[in-house]
Amino acid sequence: MLRYQRNHDAISEVEQAILAEKRVLVVGCGGLGGYVIECLARVGVGHLRVVDGDVFEESNLNRQLLSSTMNLGRPKTLAAQQRIMAVNPMVEVQAIPTLLTVDNAEELLSGCDVAVDALDNIPDRLLLQQAAKSAGIPMVHAAVTSWLGRVCVIKPGEDLLNILYPIETRNTGEEGLTSILATSVAATAAFQAAETIKLLLSRPGLQGETLELDLLNMTVTKIKLI
Repeated sequence: MLRYQRNHDAISEVEQAILAEKRVLVVGCGGLGGYVIECLARVGVGHLRVVDGDVFEESNLNRQLLSSTMNLGRPKTLAAQQRIMAVNPMVEVQAIPTLLTVDNAEELLSGCDVAVDALDNIPDRLLLQQAAKSAGIPMVHAAVTSWLGRVCVIKPGEDLLNILYPIETRNTGEEGLTSILATSVAATAAFQAAETIKLLLSRPGLQGETLELDLLNMTVTKIKLI
């Protein structure tokens, strides 16, 4: 298929067919989520379930791919769905305009192969980690602030967020009003999407470690967690 011709030989035709059958849950359709959704759709992941209860506001315009002046006030999930319909209509996008909660986490993860954490606060990230653990699927975590980014693959039972975020930080807002640059978001999301694709294809990736990006000093560091 010409659409995926430039994926080969980085992704074989057999692997391309595998991706078409996979389902990924992306929780958060803002900064990280927008770029991840775009990457996964362009590479050919066949089914995306995108979850976010928020709408776009003016402060999102500096860094969120799906944000535009025309989308201000519109649900982020709807913008994601419409964007992918224009980019790759072969991808099924299930848009769910709601927040992740204890009550809906199990249903949101049902049938998914990988969960992508594109959230913006620690309590919700921990909730998704627990839900993914219960569902028996891996979660790809990422976070961004200023010039910095972080990516971590969490297999069921590893609970790496408990190491990354000590208990005294868990009830505080993570993003708040801190600076977040579009370059940091895009770079971090690319690594997050790449790790997601590798999981779907059973290729080696991050294991028990966090990848720390510093775009100001142009360093990429792996830190072993377990």
